[in-house]
Amino acid sequence: MIHFLRRPIAVLLSLLLALMPMIPAQAAMIGNEQLINQHQQGQTRDSLQQLLQQQSARQQLQALGVSPDLVKNRIDSLTDSELARINRHVDTLDAGGSVLGILLVIFIVFVITDVIGATDIFPFIHPVN
Repeated sequence: MIHFLRRPIAVLLSLLLALMPMIPAQAAMIGNEQLINQHQQGQTRDSLQQLLQQQSARQQLQALGVSPDLVKNRIDSLTDSELARINRHVDTLDAGGSVLGILLVIFIVFVITDVIGATDIFPFIHPVN
């Protein structure tokens, strides 16, 4: 039985070896700056998620009419530039700064994404076409 399979397997392996150089390979150097940016973005996401775990933050979001689950999903889908903007804002806050400041930044990001039509969180904001 094995004798019958040797020839087809050998032909298949020969074809694969012949086609191997035609498959493009991509390689690139990853710079330190790129690694640091990825790490900072992960930390910013984590800190925003931890902020949402605070009871005062949840109460303020509900007062604004936004569910915490929606905010959690939106934080997960933030782009790199939005995370950088929030990170700059968070860095300028005092140690133990107000939760209201961070929530205001998140609220502004939501309003901007509603205006450009990326989300539809607030019914009173009409997207620009």
